[in-house]
Amino acid sequence: MDKIYPSSASAVTDIGDSAVIMSGGFGLSGNPENLIRALHDKGVRDLTIISNNCGTTELGLGILLAADQVKKMISSYVGENKVFEQLFLSGQLEVELNPQGTLAERIRAGGAGIAGFYTPTGYGTAIAEGKETREFDGRQCVLETGLRADFALVKAWKADRWGNLVYRKTARNFNPMMATAGKVTIAEVEEIVEVGELDADQIHTPGIYVQRIVKGERFDKPIEQRTVRERN
Repeated sequence: MDKIYPSSASAVTDIGDSAVIMSGGFGLSGNPENLIRALHDKGVRDLTIISNNCGTTELGLGILLAADQVKKMISSYVGENKVFEQLFLSGQLEVELNPQGTLAERIRAGGAGIAGFYTPTGYGTAIAEGKETREFDGRQCVLETGLRADFALVKAWKADRWGNLVYRKTARNFNPMMATAGKVTIAEVEEIVEVGELDADQIHTPGIYVQRIVKGERFDKPIEQRTVRERN
């Protein structure tokens, strides 16, 4: 039951070319930054990455994009990464854009074993092109499919040896739902405690969803857009 790996590199050792990967985070908050660096150092290529966004030009998932390691992004937001913009507009990067709520529900559905669902979001727009539509209670809806990944890389605050996870504040974001939707879920954490030390009522992701845990070697925790109030 001990799921601890000695390093980020060892935790991603079997992630190969063309893998489908979910990566938690919203902007740069809650990014599994050590696992992302390990993938970068490993040099895997042709990755399909499912993530709300692709980091910034030089941070987060952006380092994989800049190193030409990503073939396709399934995302909802691309605005803070100039490399993403350039590759997308030039046709070098395949991009599947989703409304943010639709992306979240596709991941949740995949983790719950739900093959698809209907949503009114996106009907009558380019998002609905080529997709089945159906009317419910007088409202047209679009069929969206659940999302699964070969590997889900998530960032949590604390874990015990069995893989039970607790997230901290806004770093929680997409991480809990992604943890349920990976064939193999790898959790990067700041602290590992003994079994029983976590309050059972405060566990966000049960260990049954988590196959590997690694204590991150270095946490930079960069802030994407720093806004401060002027002092009087």
